[in-house]
Amino acid sequence: MRTLTQQLTQYAAYHRDRRNIATHFFGIPMIVFALAVLLSRPAWAPAAWPFALSPAWVLFVASTLYYLVLDVPLGVMMAAFAALCLALGQWLAAQTTLTWLAAGIGLFVVGWVLQFIGHVAYEHRKPAFVDDVTGLLIGPLFVLAEALFAVGWRPALREAIEAQVGPTRINADRATARHGH
Repeated sequence: MRTLTQQLTQYAAYHRDRRNIATHFFGIPMIVFALAVLLSRPAWAPAAWPFALSPAWVLFVASTLYYLVLDVPLGVMMAAFAALCLALGQWLAAQTTLTWLAAGIGLFVVGWVLQFIGHVAYEHRKPAFVDDVTGLLIGPLFVLAEALFAVGWRPALREAIEAQVGPTRINADRATARHGH
C-alpha cells in the first residue's frame, strides 16, 4: 500500500494550479455530501442500533478506515466530516423523494462541473482518477491536507510533496499566451 506522502504526491501532480485547487475546495465536498445523501436510501434500522444502516454508512466507514490507516490525525478529521455528511445525508434522505433526489443529484452534478471547470480552464490536465481510480478516494483527503497546509500544518509533508511535483502556482504560461506577452 502506498504511504500518505505517496498518495498525496500522486494526486497533487494533477493539481498544481491554485484556481483548480480552489474549485476542488467546493466541488469535492459537494460530491462527498451528495454521495452521503444519495446512498442514505435504502436504509435498514436494526432494533438495537441507534442509526439506520445504509450504503452510505458502508462507503463512509470503509473510506474512513482507509484514511485512518494512511494517517490517524487526518483520518480522525475525515471521520468528523463523514459523520456530519452522514447525519445530514440521512436527514435529506428522510425527506420526500423529490427533495432527496434534487439535493443529491444537484450537489453531485454541480460538484463534478466545478471539478471539470478546474481541470479544463485552469489545470489543462485530466483529473487524477482517470489514470488511477484511487484518486476518487484521495481527493477529499487532498482537499483537507491543502486546507491544513495553508495554516502551517505539517510543513515537512508539504515540502516532501512539493519536492516531487513542485509548488502550486497560477498557470502563468497559459495566461501569458492568451494576453500576447
